[in-house]
Amino acid sequence: MNYVPGTASLIDDIDKKHLVLLRDGRTLIGFLRSIDQFANLVFHQTVERIHVGKKFGDIPRGIFIVRGENVVLLGEMDMDKPCDAVLQQVSIEEILEEQRLQQQAKQETEKVKMQVLKDRGLSIPKADNLDEY
Repeated sequence: MNYVPGTASLIDDIDKKHLVLLRDGRTLIGFLRSIDQFANLVFHQTVERIHVGKKFGDIPRGIFIVRGENVVLLGEMDMDKPCDAVLQQVSIEEILEEQRLQQQAKQETEKVKMQVLKDRGLSIPKADNLDEY
């Protein structure tokens, strides 16, 4: 096989099922239908997979366009390999509730951490403020 530079190397992967991890942490699974020179991707029959602990849920998203700069990881899924994962699939409502509880716990931990730092005379700027500098 000859080396093809850039996003042209993805041409062989069109119409195959892929998993893509985005910069914001979301995980998408779908069939790659199109690409362009900027690595923008078009997926068909896409689901957003949410993982919380040993549970996961799939939210159907349909056709999904991903801007190339938001892709962290892209990989082909092997459809022939049997799934031997220890993860348990749950309903959309259940996984969204689990995710909400996980985010609340994370926010509470972050508040405690910030208070401890403040008590010790340290201050860490919030992520929102970092863009101003």
